[in-house]
Amino acid sequence: MSKTDSKGKHHFHIELTPAQFQMLSDQSKQCGLSKRAYLVRLIEGVPVRARPSQEIKDLRWEVHKIGVNINQIARSVNAGIARAEDAKRGLYLLDQVYELMYQVAKK
Repeated sequence: MSKTDSKGKHHFHIELTPAQFQMLSDQSKQCGLSKRAYLVRLIEGVPVRARPSQEIKDLRWEVHKIGVNINQIARSVNAGIARAEDAKRGLYLLDQVYELMYQVAKK
């Protein structure tokens, strides 16, 4: 049964088993949402995805640092300090890192 308040919003009561409530709590927490927000997104058909794990966050940070290093190499090449082969090697390695990130993200 549903009740409507003065603003036209419906209040809905639902009963869950302890296991169902735990599942709802765990799933909403993984997504970084309140239980209400999680359920509303499910009802509206909005995709809900788990937050990236700490491992993924750490990996992103490492890739960022590698990108900074590659930019430094590029500046050195442009200034005539480093060789173009150094920059090519750095870009190749970055490409390998992005491929690994993609593989991890697909899991």
